[in-house]
Amino acid sequence: MIRLKRRSGGNLLLFVLLLAAAACLTVWSGFYWPSVTTSVSTIRSKEIPIYCVQTEEKKVALSFDAAWGNEDTGTILDILKEEDVHVTFFMTGGWVESFPEDVKAIAAAGHDLGNHSESHYEMSTLSEEQMKDEILTVHNRVKELTGIEMKLFRPPYGDYNDTLVQTVKACGYSCIQWDVDSLDWKDYGADSIISTVCQHKHLGNGSIILMHNGAKYTPQALKAVITGLKEQGYEIVPISQLIYPGEDYTIDHEGRQIPCPS
Repeated sequence: MIRLKRRSGGNLLLFVLLLAAAACLTVWSGFYWPSVTTSVSTIRSKEIPIYCVQTEEKKVALSFDAAWGNEDTGTILDILKEEDVHVTFFMTGGWVESFPEDVKAIAAAGHDLGNHSESHYEMSTLSEEQMKDEILTVHNRVKELTGIEMKLFRPPYGDYNDTLVQTVKACGYSCIQWDVDSLDWKDYGADSIISTVCQHKHLGNGSIILMHNGAKYTPQALKAVITGLKEQGYEIVPISQLIYPGEDYTIDHEGRQIPCPS
C-alpha cells in the first residue's frame, strides 16, 4: 500500500508538471513566436533601390551627381564625346535652375538626365508628400526645359527608407544607388580615383559607378577611368540602358536587380 501511494503521488506530480509546462509553452508561443514571424516578414518586405544589375554582358554604367558647381561640366562632356561614351547625370533642382544651358547640353549629347531631388535633403526625414514634391518639382522643371520625362532618381547621400522607394515608384521612377564609389569627392587625387574604380572589389558586370561633376580631380581622372574600364572589356552605357525596365524583376539583399525568368 505504501508503494502504491508513492507511485500514485509521483504520477500525480508528473501530471501537474506536464500541465504547467504545456501552459508555459502556450504563453511563450503566443507572445514570442509572432514577434519572430513579424520580424522575418518585415525583413523580407524591405524596399531596396537598384545598386547594380545581374547580367552576363560586360556592361557597366558611369553616373555623375550634379548638385553644386558647373566649372568642369564642359570638360567632362568633351571627354565623354571624345571617348564615345554616354552616361547618366543626376541633377538637383537648384543645379538645373542655376545651369539650364548645361542641362540642355547634357541632353543634346545623348546622356541620361536623372533626378537628384529638388533640395538635396536626406529623403528619409521627409513625409511622403514632401518626397513627392522633392521629386516632381525638379521633374517638371527639366521637362519644361528639355521636353524629357526623367525616369531615374538617386537619393541624396544615398539616404532612403521604404516610403521613399515606394514613392519613387509611384512617381514613375526607378530608385538608383551604386555599388562602385569612386570617392572622387574626397579629393585624394586623380590616381586614387582611377585605382578606386578600376580595381574596386565590387566592379563587375552590371556595376553602377558613382562620380561627381564638381569633384576637384574628376576631369583629370575621367579619361583614364574610361580607358581602364574598356581595357577590362567593359562597355560603358547609361543607367537607362543597363537596368531592366518595367516591374518584371526582383532585387536581392545586395541591391542587385535580377530579371524574372521568362
